[in-house]
Amino acid sequence: MSSDIIRICGVEKTYVSDGERLTVLRDLDLVISEGTKNVVVGESGSGKSTLLNIIGGIDSVTKGQVLADNGKWNVTKLSESEVSEYRSKFLGLIFQFHYLLKDFTALENVYLPLYMTGVSKKEAEEKALQLLNDVGVYERRNHLPSQLSGGERQRVAVARSLINDPRLILADEPTGNLDPANALAIGDLLFKMVEQYNKTLVLVTHDMNLAKKGDQIYSIKDGKLEIK
Repeated sequence: MSSDIIRICGVEKTYVSDGERLTVLRDLDLVISEGTKNVVVGESGSGKSTLLNIIGGIDSVTKGQVLADNGKWNVTKLSESEVSEYRSKFLGLIFQFHYLLKDFTALENVYLPLYMTGVSKKEAEEKALQLLNDVGVYERRNHLPSQLSGGERQRVAVARSLINDPRLILADEPTGNLDPANALAIGDLLFKMVEQYNKTLVLVTHDMNLAKKGDQIYSIKDGKLEIK
């Protein structure tokens, strides 16, 4: 029987600005089972990225709670140091923008998160080289981000998300900044790597062709989550 890797219970998110209240998520419940590939779609501003950021401990909730790893982590109540531990041990994050360190090579960008956990540089580098090979940019390992194409940078970002052997990959519009050909290639690569490394995926996208690769598609409308 699969375990619940994420359980979202009655989550509400309201933003207050200049006295105006905007509720983007309303009494939202969601259970993500380990090993599944889940896709969240919805119009711009519907709360897709907010939901992902709440799961990732990047954004807070107004009400409700998020439990990870069968309740091991109550994400909504973690301290700053606990959030850092949760992200480094449990999550792999991929965003629309690659967020690679501009003064570091592709190899260094991938191995640094593992090296910073106390793993030896040699071991971290070996694992990073394997991942760079898996995502198809091994030959570009000594290039800086500025020397890589958009598709290559996102391949490096996918490799980096896997370096700490996370249980859960959160991907927020990972193909959103790419041309159609690269978007298709990176989408295929992401699902291939998740499958190969046996990870759970929660993906936010506006690309329905990419969404169809998931096991389950959810749509956010009027703050509510619907199964498509």
